[in-house]
Order: sequence, then structure tokens, then C-alpha cells
Amino acid sequence: MTPIEIGILALAAMGALVLLGLFVPIALILCSFAGVWAIKGSPDLAAKLLALAANDAISSYFFGVVPLFVLMGFLVAEAGLGRDAFDVANAMFRRLRGGLGVGTVGANAIFAAITGISIASAAVFTKIAVPQMRRHGYSPRFSVGVVAGSSVLGMLIPPSLLLILYGILTEQSIGDLFLAGIGPGLLLALFFGAGIVLMAIFTPRFVGTPDPAPEGDLPPAQLLSKGLPIASLIALVLGGIYAGVFTPVEAGAMGAIGALALGLARGRLGWRALWRVLVETGLVTAAVCFLIIAAQMYSRMLAFSGVPAGLGDWAAQANLGFWGLMLLYVLIVVALGMILDSSSIMLILVPLMLPVVQPMGVDLIWFGIVTVIAVEIGLLTPPFGISVYVIKSTLDDPAITLGDIFAGAAPFAAMMALVLALVMAFPVIATFPL
Repeated sequence: MTPIEIGILALAAMGALVLLGLFVPIALILCSFAGVWAIKGSPDLAAKLLALAANDAISSYFFGVVPLFVLMGFLVAEAGLGRDAFDVANAMFRRLRGGLGVGTVGANAIFAAITGISIASAAVFTKIAVPQMRRHGYSPRFSVGVVAGSSVLGMLIPPSLLLILYGILTEQSIGDLFLAGIGPGLLLALFFGAGIVLMAIFTPRFVGTPDPAPEGDLPPAQLLSKGLPIASLIALVLGGIYAGVFTPVEAGAMGAIGALALGLARGRLGWRALWRVLVETGLVTAAVCFLIIAAQMYSRMLAFSGVPAGLGDWAAQANLGFWGLMLLYVLIVVALGMILDSSSIMLILVPLMLPVVQPMGVDLIWFGIVTVIAVEIGLLTPPFGISVYVIKSTLDDPAITLGDIFAGAAPFAAMMALVLALVMAFPVIATFPL
């Protein structure tokens, strides 16, 4: 067999293993090793080449950004800043139609700017926002749908763990990716807020019968005490990156220190909570590290096989054109989102597509934002929408089924698709600050 045939066979085998339930990084590593062995004809050489890929994957200075931002995210969640963000946003938007839902979106946008982990947002606001919305007359489907939809903002508004992963995979500036995520992230939050108001006006049966103006006024002193720490932490991390004071790695360290100081000052971080944060940070970092190692091995196997070059030749001969190729790519990403988690989709597709789009002169920062938005849609689509499953596992209400959560999230997935189309049609939405 030719190397390209071996590469295609390895990809097919990997897809079969994933569908059979094997952990994606293990499937990547096994098929990468087998593919390089078949291409080079030596298991020892294959082992050495893949060991070198693993070393290259985690020896980069920028890999240090992963544990630091994960640590900051868990410290922020443990310190109770999610509830503070919800109180502030609710006080700002409560007089709108569907104001509590808009406030949840606003709180998620604020929380995303200091965590970058959508799973954390889903878990935190399931506990905080869903009971409040249910108590004030919102329907169960709408309540969980708002949380599911707005939780994905954590993967787009910087700092974003998914943008960090994309930056490491493609060797792009993480600071530039963070900067490019601001416009689309805020646009998505704006669409969510406007969509909630419109649904409250035109689809009252779906939204429920909320109170005209639920309580939520905060005295100015209390509003300041809740909002100032959050604003300070956002300014410290993102302001430091954009002003050139910190590198992304240093900003992650400063953000973790700031979140730790806030938690200790408020008395919300005891020894037990701190130990739980450290253990969870270690588990997530180890998982991400394993993912990146597997992705690097997979990239090397693809490079040896020549599959990306063959895919590029096929795209050129098929006369798909740039936009035809991008549309096909987005459809594949969204389709994979129905069966895989977001990190796995990026690990599989980005190394495959990168050698194809680079010769076309594609802005890889813009391409990363398009990829992340498309991947985010998969977080809300059945049968595998990880944000939906996190909400279901966190929600202590057997009356609300997985189907209810998916149905509630459907309008938000549609709004995300519209924002994705706008970002693709007008790249300046992502690239204007660069």
C-alpha cells in the first residue's frame, strides 16, 4: 500500500475505534503508531518518532498557559464569583422582557471572561440561575436552555481553553486568538440577549409566564462590592495581555494569584476547597496534556502519510473553491459535534485541515475562531452535547429530561449558526483588533 492509502486506513480505523467507545486520545495514539510503523516499516523507528512528537508537544513554553488558566477558572468558581456575576447582571437587565434570562447570559459572559471553561459555567449557573428562573415563572425548558446556550460563551470569550488548545496545535499567538475572540463572543452574547427578549414577546408559551420585574435591585454599595472584584480580575488578566504587560502564560499566573487572593479575602477558600481546586486542576491539566500529545502524534502520522496534501489536491481538482471548502469543513465540524466532544473534534480535524488551508493564504486566527464557533454548536446538539449532560448531572430535578434541555438549547444553537455565518461572511468581526 502507498503511504496515502495507509493514512486513510489509519483514519478509518481511528473513526471506528472512537465510535466503538475507545477514548479518543488512545485511539489517536494507537492508529498513529500503527500508521507510522506501516509507512516506515520499523516499530522502533515509529516509537522513537512518536516519542519525539510527545516531547515536542509539552516542552513548549506556551503549554504552561493550560494549567494556569484552568487553576484560575476553578478558583473563581470556588470563590463564588459566579453568583456575584449573576447578581450584578440580574440587577442590570431585570426590567427587560425575559430579563432574568438576559441577566443569565450577561453573567455567563462575565464569568467566561475570568474562567474560559464552558463546563464550569454550565455547572455553576445550573445551580444559581435555573432555580431563580423557575421560581419567577420561566418554563423548565427555557430555563435550562438559557444556561446551556450561554454556557458556551466560555469557549469563545477569552481566556478560552479551546482557543489555547487551537493555538498550541497550530503554533499561533494565543494573545492574538484571545483578542480575536472578543468581537464574536460579545456578538454572540448580544444575539442571545436579543433572542431571549424576542422569544419572551413572540413565544410566551416556550418562555413561560415570568414575573413582570423579579426582585433584584442591589444598593450601589453592594453592586460595587460584587462587581468591582470581577472587573478587577478581568482587567488584570485581559488588560495585562492586550497592553503587552504580560505574556498569556504570565497573565494566567497573575489571574490565578488574583483569584486566590479574592477567595481568601472573602473567606470562601478553606483548606478543603483549595485542595479540591488543586486536584481538579491537576486532573484537567493531565487530560489536556494527554490530548495534546495524542494530537501531535496524529499530526506526524498525517504528515508522513501525505493525506493532507492529497486532500488539498482533491479539493483543488473538485473545484470546490475556498468557500465551498469552508462550508464543507464547517458542516463536518458540526456533524462531529453530535458524537464527539469539542477537544476531540479539534484534535482530529485541525491537523488534517491545516496543511490544506495554509497554501490558500487563510488567516489562521480567523480560521480558529470559525472552528471554535462551529465546535461550540456541537456542545448543544444531540446525541452528545457535553454542556447538556453537565447541566443534567448538576440539576437536581428528575422532571427535566435530557430531551427538555436539548429542546431548550435548540434556539441558541440556531443563533450560534447565524453568528457563525456572519463571522465567515465578515472576517473583520474577528480580525479587526489585530
